Amino acid sequence: MQPEVERELVKKCRGGNSRFYEPLVRAYEPQGLRLAVGMMGNVDDARDALQEAFVKAFRSLDRFDTRRAFGPWFFQILRNQCRDHLRTRKSRFKVEVVDDQVLEFQPDNSPGSTQRERERLEARRTLWRGLEKLPAEHREVLVLKELQGLRYQEIAGILEIPEGTVASRLYHARKALKETLDEMGVTYP
Repeated sequence: MQPEVERELVKKCRGGNSRFYEPLVRAYEPQGLRLAVGMMGNVDDARDALQEAFVKAFRSLDRFDTRRAFGPWFFQILRNQCRDHLRTRKSRFKVEVVDDQVLEFQPDNSPGSTQRERERLEARRTLWRGLEKLPAEHREVLVLKELQGLRYQEIAGILEIPEGTVASRLYHARKALKETLDEMGVTYP
């Protein structure tokens, strides 16, 4: 979505006019869900956190600085919502996803599926199990960079840390994931 379109929608939403909020929700829902699942590992909890984050963002639009982009601001709210959800509900990161479509583990063992598809599914499952073992700080930076494809500057904005810290955390997170996968006996091609 174009920044000027976002700004206009936000301005029209101020004062509680939710009719103009729907395009923002549709624009950020897929990426937001991937982020929430990456942080929480559970599709149902991620959907709850995402919905709550959209509500909080809508209620806070009057305080939103329209000179900023909506996306990074919203992702900060979502990140905090995921953390709160994990803390207050005593949830824990639990692997239930396997691919970019945020699906629960459902291996395709049908006669038409190929060996390569099954291997890709197993590799994704292993990756998510490795992520499950990482601290939240490592998991979130990996999700933002590797699964969301965000730039360091965007990640810094969402996490509210300097870009250099993003680079450092990403280095340590990748190293920790590699060590975790090594401990799990994962072999690399």
